[in-house]
Amino acid sequence: MMIQLPPLSVLALSGSMAVAAGLVGAFALMRRMTLAGDALSHVALPGIGVAILIGINPLAGALVALLGGALLIWALERRTRVATEAIIGVVFSAALAVGALLATGEQLIDALFGAPGTLSPWELGAGLVGAATVIAFMILARDRLVLLFLSSDVARTAGIDVQRLSLFYLLAFALTVALGLRYLGALLMGSLIIIPAATARQLARNMSQMLGWSVGLAVFATVLGAWIAESTGHETGPLIVIVAASCFVVVTAVRRR
Repeated sequence: MMIQLPPLSVLALSGSMAVAAGLVGAFALMRRMTLAGDALSHVALPGIGVAILIGINPLAGALVALLGGALLIWALERRTRVATEAIIGVVFSAALAVGALLATGEQLIDALFGAPGTLSPWELGAGLVGAATVIAFMILARDRLVLLFLSSDVARTAGIDVQRLSLFYLLAFALTVALGLRYLGALLMGSLIIIPAATARQLARNMSQMLGWSVGLAVFATVLGAWIAESTGHETGPLIVIVAASCFVVVTAVRRR
């Protein structure tokens, strides 16, 4: 049964999703995975298509596909010398083709562009738990991730299990994408991961500031975009991305002056 959640619940869910996106995006920028969020979000399409075919919630299928895609990318990265972004590109292309064959109809449009507003109780609970998991991991593993992305050799010398930490980060990345599918859809979620982080990089002087700015900008874009969408009756996802992109343009222009 679907219920209309109070605005506070929707705000908590979208805000926690934005916090996770800001944290993950800052490290994605450090790892030079700026296009990975956009590509990885499309890996959800086969899962969405299968879920629609068998009559279950498309978000459940998307989550399974995203986590499976993260595992596949990690395994390929270990067994080949191909760069992570190239592997993600290959997986993305294959997933997009399979998803286009399997998924059709209105549910596909909602999955691609997002359909916020009415959520089921399990979507709310699962979303909050998922966001809390990502946020906790990013905070606890922050120093190890910085060391890993600066130099994997130094990270190994420091006793860090590089392969396991890399896997956990990819899973956190995939889970963050899944969290945003409800609001931004598969086509736009990657933008919320990358744009605030790219804006934060121009404002920050150190890693702590970059994380703070990235989270703050992601939350600001999400809340303001959702408010504008509610006020004007337009789609939420595109407006959130437009707000985030506008922040990037303004900061870039001011920095140049």
